[in-house]
Formats: sequence, C-alpha cells, structure tokens
Amino acid sequence: MAASTYFLLAALLAVVTSHAIASDPSPLQDFCVADMHSPVRVNGFVCKDPMAVNAEDFFMAANLDRPRDTMMSKVGSNVTLVNVMKIPGLNTLGISLARIDYAPLGENPPHTHPRATEILTVLEGTLYVGFVTSNTDNGNKLFTKVLNKGDVFVFPEGLIHFQFNPVHDKPAVALAALSSQNPGAITIANAVFGSKPPISDDVLAKAFQVQKGTIDWLQAQFWENNHY
Repeated sequence: MAASTYFLLAALLAVVTSHAIASDPSPLQDFCVADMHSPVRVNGFVCKDPMAVNAEDFFMAANLDRPRDTMMSKVGSNVTLVNVMKIPGLNTLGISLARIDYAPLGENPPHTHPRATEILTVLEGTLYVGFVTSNTDNGNKLFTKVLNKGDVFVFPEGLIHFQFNPVHDKPAVALAALSSQNPGAITIANAVFGSKPPISDDVLAKAFQVQKGTIDWLQAQFWENNHY
C-alpha cells in the first residue's frame, strides 16, 4: 500500500476518533449506573455492580412542577439542573434536563454548555432567546427569536446563548434538554470577572479596550451562580 494511502487512512482515523471523543460515549450495555463512592477516576463514573442496581438509581423526586424562587437572584432566574450528579442512572446515557424559572424581566445570562447541545421548550410566558456564532471573517452572527408558550428553540453545543423574559409583570418557565449527562455551564460574566484568583486587569483591560479602573470595578462585584 502506498505511503500516501497510509497517511490518508491515519488522517481519517484521527478525524473519526476526535469526533467520537468529543461527546458523551455511547453505552455498550443496558446501563452503567454511576458508583459515586468508587476511588477510581475515569471520564464519567465507574459502573456500579449491576446486581446492586435498583429503580431508585434512575429516579429523583425533582418536583419540577413547582415554581422556583427567582427573587434571590440578581439576574432574576433560577436553573434547576437534573444531571448525573443527581440521578446516577444517567451515567453514559448522554442526556440531562433543567427547569428554568424567570422573574418578570429576568434572564438566564449569556453562557455556554461546553459538552452539550440544548433544546428549550417554553412552558409558560414569553422569552427572547438567542445565540452567537463562533469567530468568523464576518464577525460573530447573532441569531434571536421571541418564543411563546409551546415554542421550541435549539442552542448548538458550545455556543454562547441566553434567554430573557421581556414581560415586566409575568414570570416565564422553560424546560431544557441537554445532550450530555453532565453538560457543564460557563456563565460568561462570572468566568471573566469573577474567577478565583482574578484574571489580571491588564489582560482584561486590553481585551475589552477599557480602563483598568472599569475592570477593577467589575471584578469587585458579586458574580452569583443561578444554577441550583
């Protein structure tokens, strides 16, 4: 076989392998309930002994039908995430969900899920939603839509996105499904201005093209987490 053919096959294998490891692994058995007490560390969780698995491993009394408190949040939202940390039976199944409550004029601020695509369904109220594309020659394109009860919108994996309740006197509620057992969330403002230890104000002042005093003021704010 020619050297060029070997090179092509190696390149193809690398592409396929990189795609395979870029998302949650496919299960090779009926289930792999997470053993939260195992000292072994892997990408995900070690499987619990199947003989010790029971229905409770796949269950959580999440009470997702009940409204959440949004008044304690500065951004006016409350995200109730149900992932593998709460239901061990989700391990290797590549899915999780969240209930999101929005106060009037509340928002789920710009954030990303590094390991998941999100599909959002509005259960009550109205939401203004959107996401921004990655860097291109034409800049970062914003896709937005106003959603009403029953509407569905998709946020591609890894892209910055947000939801905002534009109504001043009514709350909103949405349910999101995510394509990972542990999708993760990076809230942009929190990560940039609330990291510990803080990012150098010289770095951020140059990045945002503002005075260092502005950066120092932003870093002094309390950047809370609206995920519970």
